[in-house]
Amino acid sequence: MSQLAYDYGPCKPAIDELIARFGGRVSLSEAVRDKFGKDESFHPSLPPDAVVTPHNTEEVSEIVTICARHRVPVIPYGTGTALEGHVGALHGGVCINMLDMNQVVEVHAEDLDVVVQPGVTRKQLNEYLRDSGLFFPIDPGADASIGGMAACRASGTNAVRYGTMRENVLALTVVLADGRIIQTSRRPRKSAAGYDLTRLFVGSEGTLGVITEITLRLYGIPESITSAVCTFPDVESAVNTVITTIQFGIPVARIELIDETQIEAINNYSKTDFQVAPTLFLEFHGTEAYAVEQAESLVEIATEFGGGNFKWTANTEERNRLWQARHDVAYACKAMRPKGEIWATDVCVPISRLADCITETQADIKDTGLLAPIAGHVGDGNFHLCLVVDPDDQKERDRAEALHERMVMRALSMGGTCTGEHGIGYGKLDFLVAEHGEAVSVMRSLKQALDPDNIMNPGKILRV
Repeated sequence: MSQLAYDYGPCKPAIDELIARFGGRVSLSEAVRDKFGKDESFHPSLPPDAVVTPHNTEEVSEIVTICARHRVPVIPYGTGTALEGHVGALHGGVCINMLDMNQVVEVHAEDLDVVVQPGVTRKQLNEYLRDSGLFFPIDPGADASIGGMAACRASGTNAVRYGTMRENVLALTVVLADGRIIQTSRRPRKSAAGYDLTRLFVGSEGTLGVITEITLRLYGIPESITSAVCTFPDVESAVNTVITTIQFGIPVARIELIDETQIEAINNYSKTDFQVAPTLFLEFHGTEAYAVEQAESLVEIATEFGGGNFKWTANTEERNRLWQARHDVAYACKAMRPKGEIWATDVCVPISRLADCITETQADIKDTGLLAPIAGHVGDGNFHLCLVVDPDDQKERDRAEALHERMVMRALSMGGTCTGEHGIGYGKLDFLVAEHGEAVSVMRSLKQALDPDNIMNPGKILRV
């Protein structure tokens, strides 16, 4: 389809201006628009009216200014790995493709920080840093863009030790809804100067502005990294091991729970030979002696709860295979039912309620007869359900939606949250209200103050 053959309706004046300014970097192709209207969730593609690719902050500002003048929605796009429909153009508009803004701007090795453009991916960043002795630890599994990770307040397998994007973003450059460019902070590790705008935009999912530059906290690569696998007679025993480990202050870097259904899927997909039982994947960082000491403490705790079949490795290739298998759980689930559709969701609860929440969810899954393996970053109370559903069976879809709702409400009743790291998008709008109540009206006021015409990724997080 040519640029002129597409009838782009009410967005025409804005898109005409964008084409005049950016030429071939504006795409109206149906295939391109369809790609940029879809993330990795089960939500359908909701294509934008156009996709434009900027190269720097000033060009993003120009794009937003043009769209603001014509009240055309703006949807930022990173790598499309989000899981709650974050990139769908619910009201049409212009998608800003950030993938060409993929430069590492500055590394301040002495200060342990780095400045990057939003299209830099986490693997790209760590490859760039490899010879510096530093690394960026936030690891959501997918090779997500740093901009998308900041916008969705991502975390992942290392969060139990290193925190989430909330703790590791030091400053942002953001283009606001009227095209203004602001810096939310400077590089020092702490500041008491004014409102904490950085934390406001981290997790805002593109609804308050477009992130165009990110300053991140870095860490020294540990002297020793040891990974381990440990099996248990049941999920409750594994979770109780996690709870005791955290309460005793053992500084594990990663502690992941995989239930027996997910282990079976991993073995089939990744060609591994893990025992089919509830399993913890663990990792310890530090000096060689310190890593051994942590591991020995963990063995003592796990043994008390019936843990066994311990396997340890410090070999880099073996560790990478272990964690790649963990990161490929969604693909492993899909392979269990090739014609099925993946519905991935997550909740997070205080760790003292984690065993209750998971075991009750497992019983619920059994009662519904659905295929729904469990995996989770249980060191911080976060776990995921990977429902594999027949998209053509409406009754099964209804059962899956009901199971999902019960899971979320169960977590909320235990003092938890409707999402530990996936975000709200438009898939969890009602759950946000159930969780925060009147506080959502305050969020709405902030949205309306910064984006009075509701052009920034409208329809996500909250209704305006």
